[in-house]
Amino acid sequence: MSIIGSFIKKAVDLGEALTHYDSPVEEQEKVLRDLLETAKDTAFGKHYNFETILESDTLFKTFAERVPSHDYDKINDNWWHRTLAGEADVTWPGSPDYFAVSSGTTSTSKHIPVTDEMISAIRRAGIGQVLALSEYDMPPDFFEKEILMLGSSTDLKEVEGHLEGEISGISASNIPSWFEFYYKPGKEISGIEDWDVRVQRIAEEAPNWDIGSLSGIPSWIELMLKKVIEYHGLNNIHEIWPNLMVYTSGGVAIDPYIESLNKLMAHPLIYIDTYLASEGFLAFQSRPETKAMKLVLNNGIYFEFVPFQDRFMAEDGTVRPDAPVLNSMEVTEGVDYVLLISTVSGAWRYMIGDTVQFTDVERGEIIISGRTKFYLNVVGEQLPVNKMSDAVQKLSEQKGISIKEFTVAAVRREDGEYINSWYLGADEAVAQSDDVAQLLDDALRESNKNYDVARSKALKGVEAKVIPTEMFTKWNERTKKKGGQVKMPKVMKEEDFREFEAFVEGR
Repeated sequence: MSIIGSFIKKAVDLGEALTHYDSPVEEQEKVLRDLLETAKDTAFGKHYNFETILESDTLFKTFAERVPSHDYDKINDNWWHRTLAGEADVTWPGSPDYFAVSSGTTSTSKHIPVTDEMISAIRRAGIGQVLALSEYDMPPDFFEKEILMLGSSTDLKEVEGHLEGEISGISASNIPSWFEFYYKPGKEISGIEDWDVRVQRIAEEAPNWDIGSLSGIPSWIELMLKKVIEYHGLNNIHEIWPNLMVYTSGGVAIDPYIESLNKLMAHPLIYIDTYLASEGFLAFQSRPETKAMKLVLNNGIYFEFVPFQDRFMAEDGTVRPDAPVLNSMEVTEGVDYVLLISTVSGAWRYMIGDTVQFTDVERGEIIISGRTKFYLNVVGEQLPVNKMSDAVQKLSEQKGISIKEFTVAAVRREDGEYINSWYLGADEAVAQSDDVAQLLDDALRESNKNYDVARSKALKGVEAKVIPTEMFTKWNERTKKKGGQVKMPKVMKEEDFREFEAFVEGR
């Protein structure tokens, strides 16, 4: 069988298994039993007596009652720091060869264990996503084209017996041999640490590749495409990659970037969302009729859902022990839920930091609605990120501009009163005018009752400034690093916001 036939067969066989099953609840019970059985002799498994949990007739309920929820700081301080120090059998059997290092948008730095089992699960989910392309009426020869994956460097750092890097770099460094035929920019270029040098090499090699799909964070993909176009003096990217048809995004919302990406194309691409985090590959868009993503419920990750309400959240930001815990068939469509995951990398009832909404319970399809800590509620605003994004999108349409990035903070004025201060990133030159803040404020008041109440009481005003999108990119480059999975926080603490404000103003 040819390598192309082998690729398609692997996609069909593995993908079908991931996307088709009779009972989501039964699949999730099997996943949880496998996780508990595998980890029962670890320090964590003994501490929480996984043996007796496995004997329960109400497995989901008993697991939720016996094992507390964890955010990164809690599980790291109590458990994962031991794994990082080289101790074996802490929350998962053995010692992981890899740690995913994330600069984080809710924590300063994270070291998340990545086991061989998780690498295999990510690989299976990726193949399942490839299978889903068959739902998009792709031409047969599409599966012969190459895939350009613009992630973080695959030149992982060796630290005290393990390797560290971003999850995209770890995944790319472990691609199966049969996939190397399709994978671009290839191991040599992807191993270049300096992002600008790596993109320069991509531009130089671009004529030698037949790219059919792209994968990566939208802001960095756009910069890479512009570099290729500039380097070769092109009108659009299809002049060098005529068979480019698909862009697979992940990590951030793609919608604000579609308009500007389309300007770099001879024709629009098919845009597909995925949910790949440092902790695992959770979901992917499996059909063209919706932008929602299908949870991968039978691939080493057990999911729990807690209604995102103040009364269910503890002061430390974790889920309260008495909070209701639901499985994927008990949820209600359109409701925000805190997502908890337990995984084959030894995460247990772990708050990944996202809130999700189900759009189709039967299909197990979700959208990411916000972040548990990207939630503005200093003086009662109670603004989740999805409401902010909707308001920004409405402002974009009203002003006729494409706003790709934003950040906001509740800041205290000199008179002691609070206001919401916004920075909005757009490529177009925008004349600053008072109506930007007014339009944004109006949209938020119209869509969010709690915000409207706060504006009549403790929240005394709104300020908004439109700045070039590149200012967000430069800030990320200065404070973290360029490329990879670097993302701008949508909500900042006042102290961090003041630093960003000083950077924007050149102070």
